[in-house]
Amino acid sequence: MHIFFSGIGGTAIGPLALIAKQAGYTVSGSDKQDSQYIEYLKKHGIHDIHIGQTNQAIAAVHQKQPIDWFVYSSAVEKEDNKHPELEFIKEQAIKYSKRDELLNQILADKKLRLLAIAGTHGKTTTTAMMIWLFKQLGLPASHSVGAKISFGDMGHYQPGSEYFIYEADEFDRNFLAFEPYKSLITGVSWDHHEIFPTREDYQEAFKEFISQSSWTYLWQDDADYLDLAGSTHISILDPAEAERTDLQLPGAYNRLDAWLVIEAVHEITNEPLPRLVELMNGFPGLQRRMEQIIPNLYSDYAHTPEKIRGGLSVALELAAIKGQNVVVVYEPLTNRRQHYMIDDYKDCFAGARKVYWIPSYLAREDPGQRIIPPSEMITHLSDPTIATPMKRNAELKAAIQKHLDAGDMVVAMAGGGGDSLDEWIRAEFKPA
Repeated sequence: MHIFFSGIGGTAIGPLALIAKQAGYTVSGSDKQDSQYIEYLKKHGIHDIHIGQTNQAIAAVHQKQPIDWFVYSSAVEKEDNKHPELEFIKEQAIKYSKRDELLNQILADKKLRLLAIAGTHGKTTTTAMMIWLFKQLGLPASHSVGAKISFGDMGHYQPGSEYFIYEADEFDRNFLAFEPYKSLITGVSWDHHEIFPTREDYQEAFKEFISQSSWTYLWQDDADYLDLAGSTHISILDPAEAERTDLQLPGAYNRLDAWLVIEAVHEITNEPLPRLVELMNGFPGLQRRMEQIIPNLYSDYAHTPEKIRGGLSVALELAAIKGQNVVVVYEPLTNRRQHYMIDDYKDCFAGARKVYWIPSYLAREDPGQRIIPPSEMITHLSDPTIATPMKRNAELKAAIQKHLDAGDMVVAMAGGGGDSLDEWIRAEFKPA
């Protein structure tokens, strides 16, 4: 079967393309722009990828080898309801769907039990932690995770595996397409406002996801937030438990994510908790989660107040060891988000000595919505004096270099993909 992936460079579609190839399908795809993820896929054997999404290009692919199934990312329809590739597919009467339908087909065909990690923040790291533990225990598992990991591919199908470890995204209600064997909820706070217009809509989606899971692990605060009193088939954990263990990972949020995984893996495998803690302490991290680019310059995926607090909790612990100041360069992810969360930033940068706030990374935007400039967003901080509006240019590069020369820790926080702050710092500050 020939499967074509539209938006193949995305952190959800890309891993699924790898899984499909490893499961024996013919894979091709496209994206509107080149990126490090595209290069990653090519290095892992998916070479038939073209940049630019046109009717002519996909027609040429179809003529070369007929497409049997067209899988597209959520962004395709949202950015263009007459997307040329999708229009071509409909004209040719080719089967098409979003990624969930294909993944459910693979789960059914391969008889895999789904271990789903969901939540507003922390799910990528938590998914990687579960993959890490399974590997350390020598247990075969297939998986999909939305970031590069040093101990495996972003997407992997393991023949003979019993479990599929999956980062279950709530965007576009994707996670509601599944019925997990076990689910983990890393944390819940209202997000993706264009999909969930009210806080209650968001809460109801998570409650529905939990009801579809055979068993769910989550924190007491989230159980309270979702009003799950009296619910069955859930394990409610106390955050204090994580701090009473011998977990040595930097950052309070990392230790919470780790303990959530340890509790679930303990019940799945019956491995002793102390051994799982010991194995978890060797977790090497993953790309764009406090990833060091050059000495003292880090990239982190933080792009909401909760993620920023989590990233800073790690940065401040690492910086304290060397007696460093922490400096943040922040690129918000999408302008539309900022209209909902602008009042939530407040003290989220607490502990940082300086913040450079650059314009938002734009994606799937409402063309009629006003773009909020950094200078305006800074006024909503509890202490606006710590932040300076900047642009991604030579002046920002010089400011970063000055902090590095002074021995400060600089953390670039950004959630975007191609042409984001993350890619910019990698290009401007290359390892010697």
